Amino acid sequence: MADSHRLAHAGSQLKRASPHINVPAFKPKKEPRKKTYSFIPGRIVSIPRLAVFTRQLATLVRAGMPIMRSLEVLARQERSAAFKRVIESIIETVRSGGNFSDGVRLHPQVFDPFFHDMVKAGEVGGVLDTVLERLAGFMESAGRIKGKVKAAMVYPLIIVLVAIGIVSALMVFVVPKFQDIFSGLLKGQPLPGLTRAVLTVSLLLKEQALVAVGVMGVVYAGWAFFRRTQLGNRVIDRGIIKLPLLGEVLLKASVARFTRTFGTLLASGVPILQALTITRDTAGNSEVAKAITTVRDRVKEGDTVARPLEATRVFPGMVTSMIEVGEETGALPEMLTRIADTYDQEVDNAVAGLTSIIEPVMIVFMALIVGTIVIALFLPIVKIIQLMS
Repeated sequence: MADSHRLAHAGSQLKRASPHINVPAFKPKKEPRKKTYSFIPGRIVSIPRLAVFTRQLATLVRAGMPIMRSLEVLARQERSAAFKRVIESIIETVRSGGNFSDGVRLHPQVFDPFFHDMVKAGEVGGVLDTVLERLAGFMESAGRIKGKVKAAMVYPLIIVLVAIGIVSALMVFVVPKFQDIFSGLLKGQPLPGLTRAVLTVSLLLKEQALVAVGVMGVVYAGWAFFRRTQLGNRVIDRGIIKLPLLGEVLLKASVARFTRTFGTLLASGVPILQALTITRDTAGNSEVAKAITTVRDRVKEGDTVARPLEATRVFPGMVTSMIEVGEETGALPEMLTRIADTYDQEVDNAVAGLTSIIEPVMIVFMALIVGTIVIALFLPIVKIIQLMS
């Protein structure tokens, strides 16, 4: 009876925290044993959805509901059949005597090592609800930053694709019709050089379209293969963070991700060497990962975090200075979180400034291309008028 009252109280707390969740009434019954799914190919749940699941689970655990019962409640509410099977697999692991972290470890396509080690640290320290809250907050913050960086990269890409589409339509369908007109009216006079160049490109695009598409495909395949190699990954990542405008935004996003991940792990009780390893594996940039590896090796030998991090010259001086202060005062996790918040705000401002710069640059770029085509078609008209005069 006491368990039923406690579960009912937990359900009411979850209702207030997440009103859209329908918590079913607690009816103790023996459920059939379900098959354990140890591998599900591909990512079957998005990061925002996983963040919602983690926060809901934290609410249930904090309200006093056992972990297995909490997972059963969330499994009943889950609409994705694949993710529901994952939750049911974790329930089976817990029912058979394992921990929540043991069940999480069986599904690396859903829960990365960062999630698993955080949960394991929370179970060892008896603060699983707090760790789950931190995990949810981390995923939400990381998702926001990732979305903003993607938005900064997608906008110019869309403009470039639109420009390519417009120019291709002009060159394939409009420009070739002028060639016959100019040939008849110029009476054997040569076309201006710019016009000949534009007409040649137009003819190539019209008659060799498949070849052009094939060349672009080969270039893309070569780029993708080079990107997957260790050398290519290092060269491309190094070049990306050194780009004039976009590189600064991406580096700030990497700093925010590193400091938030590292700080969250340390605050949850994960040992510093293990936290550095997880942070390196989730860095997202080979140059940043290389710097973290250097720091981990030096820390393993008894050094601090700030000195080797400054020696890598990848992270800004302000970051290393604040980390050094955090180490001296014994408040490194809090200082890392403060750095992450600062750089999240700087990424917001940088993305806004980058977008405001890209828009006029792209407009000028399109105007130059279209203007060149128009001038190339206008020059023969001027020559025709002179001949008629």
